[in-house]
Amino acid sequence: MRYIFAITTLGFFFSAFSVIAGDNIKAFPPPDDGQTRYVLQLPNHDDELNYKVELIVGKTVQIDETNHYFFIGEIKKDTIEGWGFPRYVVSEIGPMAGTRMAIDPNAPKMNRFVRLGGEPYLIRYNSRLPIVIYVPEGVEVRYRIWNGGSEIKMIEDG
Repeated sequence: MRYIFAITTLGFFFSAFSVIAGDNIKAFPPPDDGQTRYVLQLPNHDDELNYKVELIVGKTVQIDETNHYFFIGEIKKDTIEGWGFPRYVVSEIGPMAGTRMAIDPNAPKMNRFVRLGGEPYLIRYNSRLPIVIYVPEGVEVRYRIWNGGSEIKMIEDG
């Protein structure tokens, strides 16, 4: 009898949680004036502990193809009060900086995506909650999935 009760309770919990997960976007406030809200719902994976999500924030700008560029700015993690859900905020982006290699002044400019500088911004993979990021208007949000694999290797001492 306890077994049936436990299975029923777990089934109810997981089905209720999946319904709640679909409505979780309601917990996130709309963007402020001058901001855009991006929402990413990740697919389910068997072992989500082996995955990370890299958030990539930037803009597509017309620049030369030789130099390397980046924007000044940072992604800050915030918590939705009353819900405990994380959200990510970029309050401002810029100015753009980069290398200053000499190029032919007549070389054509091209559209390139220029991201925020610094280390990759990796967050936990969680398919049960959306990843919500607020950025200034005109800023793009991209992402990449990192997979660590399940193989763990030993390091030799010495």
